[in-house]
Amino acid sequence: MTTVLEPLDLARGQGRQEEVLLWIGGAACASAAGDVRDDVSPSTGEVLARVHVAGRADIDRAVAVAKEAQPAWARLSLVERARRITELARRIAVRADDFGLLDARDGGTAYRSMKAGAEKGASFLQLIAGVAPELHGRTIPATPDGLHFTQPEPWGIVGAICAYNHPTLFTCMKMAPALAAGNAVILKPAVQTPLSPLAVAALTEDLFPPGILNVVPGGAETGEAIVSHPDILRISFTGSLPTGLRVQSAAAASGRFKSVTLELGGKNPIVIYPDVAPEIAAAAVIKGTNFARVGGQSCGATSRLLLHESLHDAVLERVSADTAAIRLGLPDDPETEMGCMVSHEHRDRVMRLIDAAAADGARLLAGGGPPQGQPELDAGAYVAPTIFDGVEPSNRIFRQEVFGPVLGVTTWTDERDALRLANDTEYGLTASVWCNDIDRALNAARSIDAGYIWVNDVEVRYPGVPFGGWKQSGVGLELGLVDDILSHTRSKSINVGLTARPL
Repeated sequence: MTTVLEPLDLARGQGRQEEVLLWIGGAACASAAGDVRDDVSPSTGEVLARVHVAGRADIDRAVAVAKEAQPAWARLSLVERARRITELARRIAVRADDFGLLDARDGGTAYRSMKAGAEKGASFLQLIAGVAPELHGRTIPATPDGLHFTQPEPWGIVGAICAYNHPTLFTCMKMAPALAAGNAVILKPAVQTPLSPLAVAALTEDLFPPGILNVVPGGAETGEAIVSHPDILRISFTGSLPTGLRVQSAAAASGRFKSVTLELGGKNPIVIYPDVAPEIAAAAVIKGTNFARVGGQSCGATSRLLLHESLHDAVLERVSADTAAIRLGLPDDPETEMGCMVSHEHRDRVMRLIDAAAADGARLLAGGGPPQGQPELDAGAYVAPTIFDGVEPSNRIFRQEVFGPVLGVTTWTDERDALRLANDTEYGLTASVWCNDIDRALNAARSIDAGYIWVNDVEVRYPGVPFGGWKQSGVGLELGLVDDILSHTRSKSINVGLTARPL
């Protein structure tokens, strides 16, 4: 069996195919049923490790230790909790290279992107720690002779369920505000990328009281056990729309009222107006696709290009050339810009949607299958960056989230049609508008039904700016710093009757 820091050893190719344990009560432990699954590197198909899978008994055990530890954690001062979160940020930051390698091998995304994600995760922990002392209630002058005030109090235990595309970053984003608010956390990594969350947990062994952070790998049954548990009343989930609906349903079926945040998918438009220079538009389109960052596996990626007809040829010529220049390779190679899909199963799903786009009549401009001329990638879950032109609103590629390296292009001539097309989706997560006329750009931003909109910018999330979706892209907000911490608390109102005494 592995030691508690074995997940980080795997980043350097050590200890492969050994067992990696759960993290419950401040220590590595086997699953109660002894269930394990192979954790497979999608770039090579080799088994990285055999990971223990948490069952319902393990979730019960995690809840029990979390309930015991949480009151003392909440009684610590905000400054002390912030100090410990800051120290965890430091420990992750100095190991960002290892976390980058681990996530690259585990999830298939390029090392340079995953290292940057680990660094961002450490930075987010620091930011949350820095603003934590701003968590406070307020005093209300409701009566002249009374004292009336509110105070935020933790929920107790937060169930956090992560997506696979940014394993280290999302672990930090999920746990930081919950811990700062005084909660214990039970975190389920994505089934495809369990290693770095376990490595993060191992770094807290001497930092957090046993039971404050628990990491329980597993699939849908593990997630359902967390969401339905009667003692976990705050749920934070990032993932797909179908799974988000199941989370909401399971929370309701638990018989307990729960606070649920859902950060779900998107089919996000990037709208290019005719006054934008073609080279600027093309650079924005490439950046928005997130091809080179995470292979298009990004909920915020702008995968629908709504391009003014007058710019069609000039922009697409540049976009096609820039796409062809993206360096595909093994994800742990520092020169690689784009790795593979998170699994062979997901690769096959992406390919089915590419085939559907062709069947629906869209014209293939680039990609459309595995990369050519790179035999070292043949065993991996690779899909070449793909561009379809002439995409119609009735096409499946226009409506379904691919979560892969696929861009669909639709042209427009009338601004009203462009905005109608932008809103012609069940999703409403992000959108990007490019226009040199700021009045038109702001009018477009106000007209688009999405929760996070860029004007002359794309695919950047700014700390302190709340991020969340409209429509079927979810409920609730993240990244709001103090507001993020507050969302992991309940407000208590206290009213004190004071008797006036004569002077």
